[in-house]
Amino acid sequence: MARRAEPVGSPKSRSPKPEPRPERVAAFRLGLSAESRAAMLLVAKGHRIVARRWKTPVGEIDIVARRRRELVFVEVKARDSLDAAAQSVTERGKRRIVAAAEFWLSSHPDDVQRFIRFDVILVTPGKLPRHIANAFDASR
Repeated sequence: MARRAEPVGSPKSRSPKPEPRPERVAAFRLGLSAESRAAMLLVAKGHRIVARRWKTPVGEIDIVARRRRELVFVEVKARDSLDAAAQSVTERGKRRIVAAAEFWLSSHPDDVQRFIRFDVILVTPGKLPRHIANAFDASR
């Protein structure tokens, strides 16, 4: 019985990916956990999560949520302290989130009429997440 050739790009024809470094795996898991905690906080405050880790060519939005007439783009920062988490929200990061939000609005025209808000949720070990509503605006 002859073996069939595997199509190019099939799992058997690719070389195996190298294992990610342990610190990258830990950072990824920490980020997922922090985003889950942040999403639960938003739901408890009456928001409906409409997207998580929404990727665009210009960046990623951690959480997109709606509440009444508001559309909220949320950046989640997890660090060992609140100060470290707050300081990790950079101007470059804000510009990236605003640009990604513009992509969201171009692909979700019904949201254009909503009040747009940019929030930050700071996550630290052993404490409730700190929600900073309207942390920054889209002006450049």
